[in-house]
Amino acid sequence: MLPKLPAKQPRIVWLDVLRLCAIFMVICIHCSDPFNVSPEARSNPEFNMWGGIYGSFLRPCVPLFVMITGILLLPVKMSFEDFYKKRLLRIAVPFLLWSVLYNLFPWLTGVLGLPQSTMSDVFAYAPIDASQSFSDAIKNIALIPFQFNVYTVPMWYLYMLIGLYLYMPFFSFGVEQATVRQKKIFLMFWSFSLFLPYAYSFFSPNLLGVSAWNTFGTLYYFAGFNGYLLLGNYLVNDVQEWKWCKTIILSLPVFAIGYIATYIGFKTMTANPECSEQEMELFFLYCSPNVALMTLAFFLVIRKVRVKSKRMILMLENITKCGLGIYMIHYFIVGLGYAIADALAIPVFLRIPVTAVIVFVICWVFVSACYKFAPKYSKWIFG
Repeated sequence: MLPKLPAKQPRIVWLDVLRLCAIFMVICIHCSDPFNVSPEARSNPEFNMWGGIYGSFLRPCVPLFVMITGILLLPVKMSFEDFYKKRLLRIAVPFLLWSVLYNLFPWLTGVLGLPQSTMSDVFAYAPIDASQSFSDAIKNIALIPFQFNVYTVPMWYLYMLIGLYLYMPFFSFGVEQATVRQKKIFLMFWSFSLFLPYAYSFFSPNLLGVSAWNTFGTLYYFAGFNGYLLLGNYLVNDVQEWKWCKTIILSLPVFAIGYIATYIGFKTMTANPECSEQEMELFFLYCSPNVALMTLAFFLVIRKVRVKSKRMILMLENITKCGLGIYMIHYFIVGLGYAIADALAIPVFLRIPVTAVIVFVICWVFVSACYKFAPKYSKWIFG
């Protein structure tokens, strides 16, 4: 999911720790889907409560990945052609391969004689009567360049990451020449843009020039994940690392404010069983002030982590190597992990993290074994 550290640079171990946290949090989010997606789950008080508790806590995962990308790749130190060839090719091939496999899976279940309901057991967003026809699978495959679907939900991140990679060499010109003050000004405008989803939802959809014929409002050009790219770069290069005491004293209330806003907002929206998907996701948006606060606090704390164990450092390095592969295959395994946790009668309040641990271990072992025994092919399969 993320670029590997250049071989000539000393390894930044705390970034490996941050990456591990982000990968595990992503898996946890998808393990929480059965608690949040269906109206039946939302109507179950216990499921609804724990789905909201965990789902709100886990929102920093994707912003953390983007911040790491900004730290490692900005400013871009190679030509456009070399950057696109090295970065885009690394994610494009696995992205296409796994998108095809995910879309062929419904057809394969039909070939094996499995019921249509199998799809909803494996993929949380799949309908219980999902089509198992080969023609529908081919149609979905043909649409891969344009959109993801209920079988390829995690691939949304790859579409976004490809966009960031296409944009990054241009963005890099400004980052490389910008002063600290100029970076702060950009981040200030970006911070204001984080409030726009709430302003559009609760005040008016037509703000700052946005209208039926124009979606590019005043702050559009400062909005989105590019802010997290710059935030990661700015914090590492322009902000002196604080001592543990100051980090904890400042980070805890910042995280708490973001978390409380996320949780209360999500619970308020989902209290209505008829809420739309957009309403359900409103307070879970990655580019929102509440999630940005949690992300900032989490980042500042993990930045202080120091790992001295050589075995642990090697393990973290291996997880980083396997990270994209783990991300690509984990959505296949979530249903299995949930079934295992269910068979073990894991209490509801532990079901999400335990399922995530099961899924993570299975994926890591599989991808790591592939790299060990077939490194040449695994590079293209997993990135």
